Order: sequence, then structure tokens, then C-alpha cells
Amino acid sequence: MKVADHVEMIELNIEGFKINPTLLWDDEMAILVDTGMPGQLSAIKAAMQQVGVPFEKLKAVILTHQDIDHIGSLPEILQESQGKIEVYAHELDKPYIEGTKHMMKADPTKISKEVWETLPPSMQALYMNPPKAKVDHMLVDGQELSFFGGIQVIFTPGHTPGHISLYLNESKTLVVGDAMVLNNGAINGPVPRNTPDMETAIHSLSKFLDYDIQSVICYHGGYTNENIKEQIQEIVQNN
Repeated sequence: MKVADHVEMIELNIEGFKINPTLLWDDEMAILVDTGMPGQLSAIKAAMQQVGVPFEKLKAVILTHQDIDHIGSLPEILQESQGKIEVYAHELDKPYIEGTKHMMKADPTKISKEVWETLPPSMQALYMNPPKAKVDHMLVDGQELSFFGGIQVIFTPGHTPGHISLYLNESKTLVVGDAMVLNNGAINGPVPRNTPDMETAIHSLSKFLDYDIQSVICYHGGYTNENIKEQIQEIVQNN
């Protein structure tokens, strides 16, 4: 889905589970924000081709955070590019992405036996050996990347310790990862069962009120351009 010039929201579907990475590009390069689940490289390449961006143009991946559905296809992307893609993430999620610490929400030692036994074998295997990849550049709050007219990094912890969101200066688009979700066109805060620190996560949303936002891309739920600030203000005030 086209969000603005050279800003595309990709829709990936795995067994009815829809997620939305963001593709940014210009004449020189492309950047992918988050990478879907493991095994979705072909779908990502097809989505890029559909909007006229060859995979070879991809020069960087920005990760909003460490969760499996955000870093899942990163190892395949890096292998396909033969080391020509650089990875950006916040330093607090870096050890989980690189595998020096076990991914927080996929740690078998922290999952109850009852829940573990309900997981299919494929998911158990994924939790035992989650995807991992080297982070080349660590991002900090307030940093502005020079790509595509400027990408501002907003540190939005709570869903994970190193969760970030991105503000695209030219299109006034906010890419929120899992800091917010979209349900039936309405913006909500992060999903409580997947958010270890809800208090911090809700507080993080107040940072968005400082930006002139015309559209939002939620990794879960997709795109909206309706009453964005009013909806965010309501979430912050009522939680």
C-alpha cells in the first residue's frame, strides 16, 4: 500500500497472521523497516518488485525491536545480499537481536510447561533457536538519519527495552512498530500480554504528541490518517 511518495506499507501474511513492514526508497537505495517472520524473504522480494524496487537496491534494515515477527527474515535477507545490507537497532535490544541474550519473549525457560506444550513443534524449535544477526549501527533517542529527507529516531521503550519508532520528515509519517496497534481503524496502545512494561510503554506514546503526524503505520493493523493526535492523547490520558 502506498503511504506517500517512496513510502510503501508492505503486507505480509503467514497463516492468517498479517504484519506490516515499511519500505522506503529513492533513486539510490532502499531501506526496510522490520523483516517479518522467518521464511518470508520471497514474499518481501515479491512485494518490493511489485512497487518497482529491486531487492538489490536494499542497503539497510532498521529494526524497531527484537521480537521474532520483526527480525524473523533478517538472517535470510543478509545472506541473500551477501553482506551488502547494514542493520540498525537500539543498543538495549542489540544483544537479543545478536543472540548473546535469548530473545525475551521467546525464552523457553520463562514459558510455563502448560503453555509450552500447546505450542506446535515448529514454534518450539523456533523458540529454542530464534533468528539472530549482527547489528551494525546502534540508534539513540533523537537521532536523525540522513536518508530520504530525514528519519527521526524516537525511543519508545516498554514493549521491549530497546523499542524505537521512526518519524519520516518528508511525508510526516510515523512508523510505530508495536508501540501502538490498529484495531478496526482505531489506534490502541500496545497489546498488554506482549508488553512487559505497560506503564513505560504508555508513557512512551506521549513523545508522539510533539510531532506533526499525517499518517501512522502500525506493524499490527496497518495504516491510518484519521484523528491521530486526538487518539494518541486519549490513550495517554486514559491509561
